[in-house]
Amino acid sequence: MELPLESLSSFRPRTGTMDAWNAAYVRVEDYLRAHRIHNRLHQSRLIQKILERAARRHEAEPAREPTALAAEETEAMMDLWFADVLDERGQPHERIAVDGRVALLLCDGPEKWPYAFLDEQQIPADFAAAMRAGVMEAGPDMAVSSMVPRPIDLGLITAAAGETLEQIEKWPIVRTLLLWFVFAGALAGIFYATR
Repeated sequence: MELPLESLSSFRPRTGTMDAWNAAYVRVEDYLRAHRIHNRLHQSRLIQKILERAARRHEAEPAREPTALAAEETEAMMDLWFADVLDERGQPHERIAVDGRVALLLCDGPEKWPYAFLDEQQIPADFAAAMRAGVMEAGPDMAVSSMVPRPIDLGLITAAAGETLEQIEKWPIVRTLLLWFVFAGALAGIFYATR
């Protein structure tokens, strides 16, 4: 897929090859699509913003791949945006990333507010409220408790069966005869069932 020049006409990276920036574009586009950002116009704006930030970093770090820089910039932008929307500034990356993505999916943000995702200027109040409502709260703190082992009561039938098997174990001849009797009964059942 080629960079859409009409939407990225002002994007001119000073370092890196066009193939590398095309690969970065595709990677960011796929990543946004994975977050259900399907609005092409909004997607193009976000991709341009991400690629411009990645291009500035690439000038300072030309040995790095544009795709890796674009992925890092996407994550950084999403972390900052989720932290602002969810009011979770100062939380670790993993916490913000999980809370933000779950809240975004639970409130169906990309469908109901197609231009709000990663918009830094104006976040609709109802969208922010829906996102905050979707944040998972941790349960109560762990507490120490003690569990005392208790004997398992299997009931009368199990006890009787266990005692019977123990008695049969003591008399090997009775056990062998009983086994042969069960085997002969099974053969007779099969023989009469197939007739």
